[in-house]
Amino acid sequence: MGSNEEIKIENDFYLIRFQNNSTSTEIFHRPVHNNLIQFHYGLKGKAKFIFNQGNYALDLNEEKSLLFYNPQKELPIHLEIGPNTWMISVLISIKKLHSLFSNEAEHIPFLSDENREKKYYTEDDISPSMAIVLNQLFHYNLNTSIRNLYFKGKGYELLSLYFNRSEDPNMEQCPFLMDEENIAKIKKAKQIIINNMAEPPGLQELSEMVGLTLKKLKTGFKQVYGDSVYGFLFDYKLEYARKLLDTGTYNVNEVGVQIGYSTASHFIAAFKKKFGTTPKKYLMSLTN
Repeated sequence: MGSNEEIKIENDFYLIRFQNNSTSTEIFHRPVHNNLIQFHYGLKGKAKFIFNQGNYALDLNEEKSLLFYNPQKELPIHLEIGPNTWMISVLISIKKLHSLFSNEAEHIPFLSDENREKKYYTEDDISPSMAIVLNQLFHYNLNTSIRNLYFKGKGYELLSLYFNRSEDPNMEQCPFLMDEENIAKIKKAKQIIINNMAEPPGLQELSEMVGLTLKKLKTGFKQVYGDSVYGFLFDYKLEYARKLLDTGTYNVNEVGVQIGYSTASHFIAAFKKKFGTTPKKYLMSLTN
């Protein structure tokens, strides 16, 4: 199921949550005044920004952020949100943002006097600190009376982390996770299970491979990726299987074996649970 929610934090300051849990692409349109700077964060999945009536497109990939600003021309959001994609967008006026950093403007290229009226675009990695805040915006349990205050705090936190330019990127600190230096180990764990998806290590073995306790591995993985280790792997394997079927090169049994299912019936059941149809019917739909 796809959904989006826009939260007005203050005048000229908005936060939009996009959560497409469906197997189809969702389309989103929103006009954006040219005095607003756009920050877009890809938490998982993939989205695409369409410009100039479809003549130009720009991908927002997992664990990446995009910044758009063009004071000479409006940049309306025309967004294609891929299946199983979560992302956050923050829109804030240049005036409001400048007031937050007025004493440090030279650290932000598009806020310097010579660049303030120029268009600006950049792509960056999402830091571990930012990934935690982004996940918190999807996983929260709040009284409605403080909900807007919570989003306001997280919106400002995202901006501060975006512009945090430490000389040593490994020195990043986050008040929400005391062991943030171990986030790199969480990412390593993700890569290990992806590389060994057909025969993944057990959780205890995985924790030893990356040098984390079992508890820190399980808790940290959930915080960074929004899912358990094997929940993440299940989704990844089935998405990989679907892409293999898309090639038309493999039959159902071959695909099941490649992603680690020893029997076709188990693969078929897992595929149906994920996509709502069997691999055979999916293949037939491609042919038709």
